[in-house]
Amino acid sequence: MSDAGAQRANFCYRHPDRQSFVLCQRCGRTVCGECQTPAPVGVVCPECMRDQRASAPRTKPAFFARMGAAAGRGAPVVTYSIIGISVVVYALQWLLGPLIAQQFAFTPLAMSLDSYEPWRALTSVLLHGSILHLLLNMYTLWLFGQLLEPMLGRGRFLALYLISGLAGAVGVVLLADPLGWVLGASGAIFGLMGAFVVIQRRLGGNLTQLYILLAINLGIGFLPGANISWEAHLGGLVGGALVGLIYLETRSRARRGLQIALLIALVVVLLVIATVVVDAKLRAL
Repeated sequence: MSDAGAQRANFCYRHPDRQSFVLCQRCGRTVCGECQTPAPVGVVCPECMRDQRASAPRTKPAFFARMGAAAGRGAPVVTYSIIGISVVVYALQWLLGPLIAQQFAFTPLAMSLDSYEPWRALTSVLLHGSILHLLLNMYTLWLFGQLLEPMLGRGRFLALYLISGLAGAVGVVLLADPLGWVLGASGAIFGLMGAFVVIQRRLGGNLTQLYILLAINLGIGFLPGANISWEAHLGGLVGGALVGLIYLETRSRARRGLQIALLIALVVVLLVIATVVVDAKLRAL
């Protein structure tokens, strides 16, 4: 190489006015400090870095990668996800105070045509009144989630949980003060219990202990000063039992379309019942 060529090679290929003696470790071109990207060995120029990123395999964030691995092992990832979201929401409640509850807790008025907010039936399932309330509900969800999610599959388990939460809200509309407020996952969790009873009864399992557990939990709601919505418990229990019955009667692959249609019909019926009842109650006030 001539002296002139050697001199030109000592200047950045992107900025010819900037002298440098650092070479890209991939292509060997001279790069100035602005154009250098540190590499495991030496530096690389912008073009080589762009090519390297384009050819690199796309990877999921570590959290999603772990969740995918857990799903592959058959772990109840929907159960874990609901628990995680509920904990995060409770932290937000603690930080923001009553603002979260005011916006997302369930009130029968949310089913009125005058102020229709049916999504509150589901958002309220993620809210809790105290740390003890949260811990008890999440522990029960963890117990039944490990049993039901692998049995039903993730999609059906999630549908069961959400429809049970809606049924719990309808129980509040039917049986409680239309001007009151409720929050918590108890209705959805009682729905898991109801579905488990129906399924295990058909399979011939021993349900004595579960019946005792249900009786104790339902009975607690009637204790004076308990401040627990037994109406949501009862509504969720009935709703979950109905979903469990639908799953049993349509469990063959050939009846999968009927299963989806029946679940949608159940949701529509619940919403219609809630709207009709709450509007009737409000007119009677």
